[in-house]
Amino acid sequence: MKKLLFVCFGLILAACGKNADIEGKWVEPIPNMPGMKQGFSLEQGGVAESINMATLQYDTWQVDGNILILSGKSIGNHQVIDFTEEYEIASVDDDTLILKNAGVVREFTRCTDCE
Repeated sequence: MKKLLFVCFGLILAACGKNADIEGKWVEPIPNMPGMKQGFSLEQGGVAESINMATLQYDTWQVDGNILILSGKSIGNHQVIDFTEEYEIASVDDDTLILKNAGVVREFTRCTDCE
């Protein structure tokens, strides 16, 4: 019984730790704009914010298994459209977050000096 409780407690800590590992500010280079970066901030409590993306405004995030779910509003052409994006978390460590969606791989780096 003690072993079962220890294993369950370890699994709970591991699950909580995965969200803690992914929390932070993540950016990637903007194609064809040298030196410019865009991305998102994943804050405690499921709050998300866009970084350097005026028309794509993230507002919430969650992790379900190995899937990152980002939701928000797309703003443009005098209309606002709610959206949800889902990405497979291929890997995450202290400095790098790799996401996959429909065969596209996106590599983000942790940003410590983002506004």
